[in-house]
Parts: sequence; structure tokens; C-alpha cells
Amino acid sequence: MNTLVNILRQHPELAVFITLALGFFIGRLKIGSFKLGPILGTLFAGVLVGQLGIQISPVVKSIFFDLFLFATGYKVGPQFFYGLKKDAVPQLILTVVICVSCLLFAFALSKLIGYDVGTASGLLAGAFSESTVIGTAGDAIQKLSLPEEEKAQLVNNIPVAYSVTYLIGTAANVWFLSALAPKLIGANLHEESKKLTELYSGETKSKEINSAYSEWIFRAIKVSNEKWNGLSVVQIENSIPNVRCIIERIRKNGVITDPAPETIIHTDDIIVIAARQNVILGLLRDAGEEIHDKELLDFPLTSKDIFISKKEIAGRTLSDLAEQYGSGIMLNKLIRSRQEMPFEPGTVVNKGDVLSISGRVTDVERAAKELGFVERKTMETDLIFVASGIVLGGLIGLLSVTVGGIAITLSVSGGALVMGLIFGWLHSRRPQVGYIPDEALWIFDTLGLATFLGLVGLAAGPGFISGLEKVGFGIVLSGLVVALLPHIFGLFFGRFVLKMNPLILLGAQAGAGTTTTALKAVQDAADSKFPVLGYTIPYALGNILLTAWGPVIVSLMML
Repeated sequence: MNTLVNILRQHPELAVFITLALGFFIGRLKIGSFKLGPILGTLFAGVLVGQLGIQISPVVKSIFFDLFLFATGYKVGPQFFYGLKKDAVPQLILTVVICVSCLLFAFALSKLIGYDVGTASGLLAGAFSESTVIGTAGDAIQKLSLPEEEKAQLVNNIPVAYSVTYLIGTAANVWFLSALAPKLIGANLHEESKKLTELYSGETKSKEINSAYSEWIFRAIKVSNEKWNGLSVVQIENSIPNVRCIIERIRKNGVITDPAPETIIHTDDIIVIAARQNVILGLLRDAGEEIHDKELLDFPLTSKDIFISKKEIAGRTLSDLAEQYGSGIMLNKLIRSRQEMPFEPGTVVNKGDVLSISGRVTDVERAAKELGFVERKTMETDLIFVASGIVLGGLIGLLSVTVGGIAITLSVSGGALVMGLIFGWLHSRRPQVGYIPDEALWIFDTLGLATFLGLVGLAAGPGFISGLEKVGFGIVLSGLVVALLPHIFGLFFGRFVLKMNPLILLGAQAGAGTTTTALKAVQDAADSKFPVLGYTIPYALGNILLTAWGPVIVSLMML
């Protein structure tokens, strides 16, 4: 054992990888349906390995933290700038209210109980599950005019409070938003989901009957319906109200052709129709007999994810896009900030959304040009873009503004987040610039944050237990208060002042608290994806505000 300890002390890079392996293993362990996840798991692993007294340069921690923050900004940048438009004002106001009240509650409670600045920062970070506060608050503490030993102790107190309040805060918010909050405002989530379904679908019937935007299948049908005889392809495709079907191919007099909109269909023609499964069942009864025609059905299809970048596309509904640009293509799903959106005819498409479509190659390529662009699928990351963004952001973050005697600064890490937002938005406008594949974003995001927290744990490890004993059980109650009170206030403010729909409101609260777990819980409780409509913009703004609160709470605590 002594030999192993000496090896790890002489080669601390090995300790980092042991921490990551152990942390991701701990993160996979389940207690019932609950698991810590790799981020908190790696923090705990760092604390365990840190008992061996491993010393690692703080620069390593800063590098991974900056990569994580830049990636975070890059992902949410397009949605953040879209959120500055007036139709997102209620969500923006709610986010500011919740995040500001979180800061004030954490500060007031810390002063009342007598927590030091490090514990107060950890309380804020954990109660709202915002790990970035650990880094930005730690940077701010390092700039204080205090002895080095005292600053080190304050920085190490941050993960102590964070580790406890993160568990309490996450569990409390999931329970509150999915179970208690709807009762407090008298909302039935299932009924609210039905109302939104009617609003977005434009019909009062079940979306399983009326929506034609998913579950597409292909069938070869020999036309026997006299009503279709002599109609053009486009007339047949538009003949069924509130349903989309596409005629992909035709066998006419034994000859296979790809149809044009004006192609005329006659009795005994064999056509390939693409539609939803329940729609196909009706077409088989009304149009004719299904035919097994392998040659006719054997034609190339492609699927593409279209990044919505055209100004004239943003703000329009899926049904509008299907009507104008959907000839020959199938709309499959809509992704916003890596969250799948409700796929209803009335769902509004924003700039920066990703629309998954499929169809014949020529139709898909045409639609891609009309809607936006297909991101080039390559494993190469534009590292010039990434590195330059972090440098520029860091330089901006070094600037400070004094407000009411409080020095407010983004710090280098906060600047990386801001520049990530700008560069992510720039990429959405100029797709040829700054491409980062999803795999690289995962490295920057998940591995970057996990490594950062693992290193935080390694540094805090030797004094972690004594620090926890010093803070006491009261940190649990403090975490519960700081986690819940801002959301309780935000709930009534959003519902009765901003007049927000309950499902959108709860999704926005999950976003403002940057708690994806809470969003999933609300969606499960409502059996609906609609809460995500309120999630993406608050999530983007919440990340920015809560990250900025690190230096702010340090300054407030030092007054």
C-alpha cells in the first residue's frame, strides 16, 4: 500500500485517472431508482483518493473547467439569443426572479447561521445543482486579501457544502416540481397536457389519430378507388384532412417512376405511400389492395438532421413547414438544446433547433437548403475556434465592475462561458465556422466537469471529514431551504403574475434551476413532453446567472 501511495504521489496523473474510473463507477450505482451520476460520483471519488495526500497543480483543474464552460455556452448559445426576443420575456423574467432569490436566500441564511464564504458558496452551488459556482467562487476566493492557508481552507469548504446540498437540492426540486407544485396552484398536469395538445394540434381528437409527424411506414397499394382516378399526386396527398401522406413511387403500366406533384394517378397504378401506421390502415381500406412489390419498394432513402438557421423559418409551426417544404419528406422529430420537443402540428420551430427528416435523397437535399443546413459529420473539432474562444473569454472575464462596493467579475472561467454562448450562436449563423462534433462536446462537457470536480475532491480530501463535522447537520436543512424557497416564490409569481401555463411554468422552473432531472420528472408526471417548451431558454439563462453568482456571493459574504 505504501508503495502504491508513493507512486501516486510521484505520478499524480495516475491518481486523476483512478479518480475518474472510480467516480464513473460510483455514478452508475443505483439505490432503488436513484443514482448519483458521474459528476457527483467523481467528486466523492476525488475525496476518497484525496485522503492519500495527492498534490496536483491547480492549472489542470482550470483547464478542464474552462473547456466545460465553453462547451456549455456553445450548446445553449443559439437558444439563449433567441430567448432575448419578446415572446420569451415571461420565461426570462421568471428565470431572473428564481436565480436572484436563490442568491439572496443563500446569502441571508449563510449570514444568519454564520457560515464562512466557502461554505456559503458550496450551499449556493449544491442547492441549485450548479457545479460551475464551485469554480467561479473558488477563483474569487483566491483573489481575496487573505493568508494563503486561509484561502485554501475556504476553497476546500466549497465541495464539502456542495456534496451534501447537491443531493438534498436535487431530490427536493424533483419532488417539489413534479408532485407538490401542481397541487399548490391547483393544476391537473394531465388535463393541462390535453389542452396544450388541442392547442398545438388544432384538433380536439387524440393526437394518435390526427398527427402524421412520426411512426412513418411504406406500403405498395394497387389503386382501385375511383375517387383517386385522374387525380394528381399532390391532389391525393392533400385529399385527407389533417393527415400527411406521401406518394414516393409509381408503377404505371409496368414502368417504375418517381412522381412529380402533377403526375396523374389512374386505377390499377401501383403506388408507394408513406404515412403513419394508423393512417396507412385507413388508406388500405379506401385506396386499394396492398401489393408485395419488392422492386417498387426497393428505393434509396436518406435521413438528415437539419439545423434550422434561416430567418424566415424561425417562428413557424411544423404544420406550416410541412405544407410549404414537406413535399416528399417525412418529419420525424424536433430537438432543441439536446431536448426532444413535443412533435405536434402547432409546435413552433426556433433558430438553432434540429429537425430530423427523411425521404428520397433529392427531396431531403432540397428541404435542407430551404430550412437551414446539414451539419457536416466529421470527427474533426475546430480547435482554433475553441481555443481562441476560451482566450478571448478569459480576457473579458478579467475585467471587473464595482457596484455598491461589490466587485463583480466573470473571472476567466465565466468569460469562457460567455464566449461559448457567442461562438455557439455564431456557428448557428455561419455553419462553416466552429464545428464541434457531439463526441467532442461530450468530452468537453461531461469529462471536463467530472475531471474538474475530481480534482476539487482530491484537493479537499484531507480536510473533507473534519470540514463536514464543522459545518454540522444544519447544512442539510439550509440546503433544503435554499433549494425550495426560490421555487416556491417562482411558482406563484409565474402562475399568478406572469400568467404562465402550468406545464410551461414547471418546465421553466426546472430550466432556471438547471435541473434536467426535474424536467424529466415533470414530464413523467404529466405524461407529456410539453414542459420542455419552457425549459430551454431558462436553462440557458440560468447557467449564465448562476455561474456569475460565484464571485457575487463571495463579495457579499466579505462585506
